[in-house]
Amino acid sequence: MADLAQLTAWRDALMAARYQGIRTVEYDGKRVTYATDAEMAAALGDLNRQITGTTARIAVVRIQSSKGL
Repeated sequence: MADLAQLTAWRDALMAARYQGIRTVEYDGKRVTYATDAEMAAALGDLNRQITGTTARIAVVRIQSSKGL
C-alpha cells in the first residue's frame, strides 16, 4: 500500500485532470485513461477512502453506562 503522501499526490493529480476535462492521467511513468467521469469519480472515492483510512484511526473507546436510576 502506498503512503499518505503518495495517495495525496495521486488524488490531487486526478482531481486536477478531472476539473480540466482531461481523461488521461500520468504519474510515476504510468498512464491511465478513464472512459467516463463516473470512473474518475469512483477512483477519487477510493483514494479518499484510503487516505481517510490511513489518517483517522480510533485510539481509545470509552463506554459509559448507568442503571437509569
